[in-house]
Amino acid sequence: MAARSVQARRIGWFAVLGVAVLLTVMCVSLVFAAFRNDNAIESHLGTATATVESVAFDRTIIQYQTPDGIVHSPPTGVLYPSGLAAGQLVAIEYDATNPELTRVAGRTATLTLLPVGMTVLITWLVAGPLLWWLRRLIKRDRSAAAPAPVPARA
Repeated sequence: MAARSVQARRIGWFAVLGVAVLLTVMCVSLVFAAFRNDNAIESHLGTATATVESVAFDRTIIQYQTPDGIVHSPPTGVLYPSGLAAGQLVAIEYDATNPELTRVAGRTATLTLLPVGMTVLITWLVAGPLLWWLRRLIKRDRSAAAPAPVPARA
């Protein structure tokens, strides 16, 4: 096997490992961010009834009014929006110091644990065997390229 093939497999091994670690770090960061957002909302809790303006795959836009009469429509949408439909009225909780940070009432960061956990699990179920297979090929290539032992003379 050519030295280039061994080097390409080593690069592939590091690339697979890097992608798997990057996805894992991103998922763990997402969970920590969700808990941080929930903590911010709970420390300055405000409640309101919001109208769901639009639902898209990446965000659900709502509109609600705070007790001071200001109408808010968070540009990033509402947290934990599953099951909402446009035109629906929904109870929300928001951070009174930052009304752009809202979540559907009664939903918390624990809802992120299952999808994020499944993403990490599937990532490593794919990356693990692939890393093992690439490592095995690299070791096989190294042993095939090693010079044969010289027999001892008697």
